[in-house]
Amino acid sequence: MDRTGVPLLTGVITMKAIQIDTRQGTANSATYSNGNTLPYTGVPWGMNYFVAQTTNEKGSWFFHPQDHTFQGFRLTHQPSPWMGDFSQLLLTPLTGEIQQHTLYGIQSSYRPEEAVFNPHYLKIKQLRYQITSELVPSTYGAKLKIHYAKNDLHSLLFSAPAESAIAVDFDTNIVTGYVKNFADCVDKNFKMYFAFTADQIFSPAETGFFEGEIRKAADHNQADDQLFQLAFREFSSGTAVVTIATSFISPEQAQLNLQRELTDDFYTTKEKAETAWNDYLGKINITDRDSKKVSTFYHCLYRTGLFPQRFYEYDALKQPIHYNTTAKRVEKGILYTNNGFWDTYKTVFPLYSLLVPELYAEMLEGFLNSYRESGYLPKWLSPDERGMMPGTLIDAVIADAAVKNIGAELMPDFLKAMEYTASTPSANGNYGRQGGKDYERLGYVPLSYHESVNHTLDYAYSDFCISVVAGYLGLPDKAKKYRDRSRNYQQLFSKADGFMRAKDENGQFRTPFNPFAWGGDYAEGSAWQSSFAVFHDFAGLIEQFGGENAFLARLTELANTPPTFDVTGYPYEIHEMSEMAMIDFGQIALSNQPSFHIPYLFTYAKRPDLTQLLVKQACSRFFDDSFTGFPGDEDNGSMAGWYVWSTLGLYPVTPGSGEYVLGIPAFDEVVITLPTGKIVRISSHNNTVQHQFVAGLKWNGEVFKKLAISHQELVCGAELEFELGLVPPLGVYGTAIPPFSI
Repeated sequence: MDRTGVPLLTGVITMKAIQIDTRQGTANSATYSNGNTLPYTGVPWGMNYFVAQTTNEKGSWFFHPQDHTFQGFRLTHQPSPWMGDFSQLLLTPLTGEIQQHTLYGIQSSYRPEEAVFNPHYLKIKQLRYQITSELVPSTYGAKLKIHYAKNDLHSLLFSAPAESAIAVDFDTNIVTGYVKNFADCVDKNFKMYFAFTADQIFSPAETGFFEGEIRKAADHNQADDQLFQLAFREFSSGTAVVTIATSFISPEQAQLNLQRELTDDFYTTKEKAETAWNDYLGKINITDRDSKKVSTFYHCLYRTGLFPQRFYEYDALKQPIHYNTTAKRVEKGILYTNNGFWDTYKTVFPLYSLLVPELYAEMLEGFLNSYRESGYLPKWLSPDERGMMPGTLIDAVIADAAVKNIGAELMPDFLKAMEYTASTPSANGNYGRQGGKDYERLGYVPLSYHESVNHTLDYAYSDFCISVVAGYLGLPDKAKKYRDRSRNYQQLFSKADGFMRAKDENGQFRTPFNPFAWGGDYAEGSAWQSSFAVFHDFAGLIEQFGGENAFLARLTELANTPPTFDVTGYPYEIHEMSEMAMIDFGQIALSNQPSFHIPYLFTYAKRPDLTQLLVKQACSRFFDDSFTGFPGDEDNGSMAGWYVWSTLGLYPVTPGSGEYVLGIPAFDEVVITLPTGKIVRISSHNNTVQHQFVAGLKWNGEVFKKLAISHQELVCGAELEFELGLVPPLGVYGTAIPPFSI
């Protein structure tokens, strides 16, 4: 250790999947979030994830790292507790006869400190039954290896909420069925089919459903939450390996997926899952002396590899197919689900553009299929459109891809989709722009619409994104039309008090006005957080304030104003308010996505030293690899992505600009291996706690005088050398080239 007590590391560090504890940020409740994450075991962007369920009495919060109870391995598709789960089922190994036929009655204690929670591997010992189980995942299924220590009836319990069905073919030793449960879906008959088998023989005599205390023979009818016991014949080895496959297509597709799962044994499946994670984690290599900081980085990088999830499978000819929940039929092609673009456009997709651009292009193909099938670009998919959050911020995901030449062949269709979604109202409020026609007519969304300020600001930014795609396709007139319209944010700026405020149809600001009031005109925040969501034109916003000094003064006031709030727009204190108060970071509210870019705004006022100070404080104070590792909802990799970008010393403030604003790196050296084989090397000299400012920067050996760097400069291969200092340098930033604005 060095004299600060920090464990010293030597050489290049790349954490492997086996070193990642997936319980980061999982200590949560409905009233307070330390991440609101789940300890997902699966493959990167897989169709299913598996979680150890510790309780069925807390709704979406069915796992807590400090619970000592285990109810079973839950196959889950829950992207967020606020969204809920769909197509879930629970598998619980058991020994002996069941005495009480409820999940509470069959649950067992386990020791969390002895269990293994890796991205590719789960291991749990049920103390009540003396059963040790290991689970390894694949894209469409898993293998569950169960070691029974007691010489008694060995079984596997199946349970699922809402309608489900199960049948056992004792001749082939194959179990088939479906679950029909979801938080919401256009198709109210939407099912997930499953098929599984085992290397031990199922026993008809002890297999069946329970009605009261009576076990009935297996059939196709199961009531809500009814338990089904799948018993094994007596066997001597004490170990059974169950192979699981699922499908959203059909029972036949589930059987086909099962046959493909059977080509690999338990250890091969484990190795493939581990390799998939190590390939992703290994794209970034770190040299640093602080092991906890490095661990936090890789735990966060793991979380960026979870969502969106694959929602397509391969037919008998190995062609991609998926279930169209709108038309209620099987379609050809790619589809992805479980993604909220309001969150992920900020950090996750820009990271994909650097690390996995080919996968990004495939995801775009899936999102375009969502448009073709529903008629509108998606906003929040789970499994289909849920209509959550303001704006249509997939526009930023598309524009960022265009400016980085990702998915180029899709852009003509995407431009049509963007324009249609922007201009065409839907009778279903889940789709399109809410208040879009009024936005076109007035230049803003009037206050008669909920969260009207955020809708207006997001639509203005989306207009910029449409202009980017139009420009990419060589349509200058259309690009100018939408670029001009992207200045509509100015309609809501009140020069009298320097806030974005809601207006009525007559152009009058809402009165009385309280900048601390959450909700109502604002989404998950107040005027303090929402007034700076002008990602594409901070130069124009600075002009609205009256110049850099006035803008800097407001940012300084925002940072130094205590984290007080008024619940005016909500009936109670929502958890985002509590988290802002608890992290005590002024009104910056870095505990929630709307504020992610705010620390970087000081750079636009030519005070990057203040950005550096805030970012370094936030990374060191609010994030770690523990059960409470995040300052608020992590949300589909978005908050983890913020940490990844910020510790690299870069941040994508404006997706669609092709540019990253410079911050302050956290590590001695980072080497990013790009898909082309080229290298981005980021090194920091004097990288200690007390060196909180960038004293100098070189790019490829030359002094770098810009405050941002382009994606193109990075992907060509680059070496960034940061010299860190105790105090900011004098006379440097005033002549620096500012970041992007229209």
